[in-house]
Amino acid sequence: MNPSLHSEDAIDEGLLWPATQHSAQQREAKRQAVLSAAAQLFNERGFHATSLDDIAARLGVSKPTLYYYVKNKEEILLGCVRQGLQLMLDGIEASRRDGGTALDQLTACMQVYARIVTQDFGMCLIRVGEEQISAPNRAELRRIKAEIDHEFRRLVAQGVEEGSLAPCDPKMTAFVIGGALSWIGRWYQPGGEYSPQEVAGHCLKTLLAGVLRR
Repeated sequence: MNPSLHSEDAIDEGLLWPATQHSAQQREAKRQAVLSAAAQLFNERGFHATSLDDIAARLGVSKPTLYYYVKNKEEILLGCVRQGLQLMLDGIEASRRDGGTALDQLTACMQVYARIVTQDFGMCLIRVGEEQISAPNRAELRRIKAEIDHEFRRLVAQGVEEGSLAPCDPKMTAFVIGGALSWIGRWYQPGGEYSPQEVAGHCLKTLLAGVLRR
């Protein structure tokens, strides 16, 4: 079993009571353990190279146990990607509530984005993506992604208006910011030379200040 999964988060096959006795909270906690283990494996091995047997082995349970919580591997991936997107939306909404100038909010949103793509669900969102998900579910994920993109566009446009950002095309600038921050999820390695905070700091400095000497 992966040492990063605490014993209280792991699935105990002895707790698979009938639905009338098994509380929704307990079931959701165990489903969350499935998603967490799967996200780690998808990031390590890739979606196609990870089987349900691998996920069950990571959790220390039998494969049939997984079917109590998920239908198939696509449902697991969908859950992982949804969580990565929801973390971003929640962080962006929190930044908006904190207020400040457009630049303050944009910087906070960028920090949230950079931090989440160094976490299991965020990395899974970037490394595996939506290509393995069926069309109806893919449409839902693209809608959520569009919300994030539009928030970046809005803040860039406001930043230009308030004078804190140089004149630019908000759409193109939002694409550049989102693309650069997303790519962190491709190359970041936990336990590497830089901490998530250092990675975010370096990337934000480059994106906001540029590379030209003034």
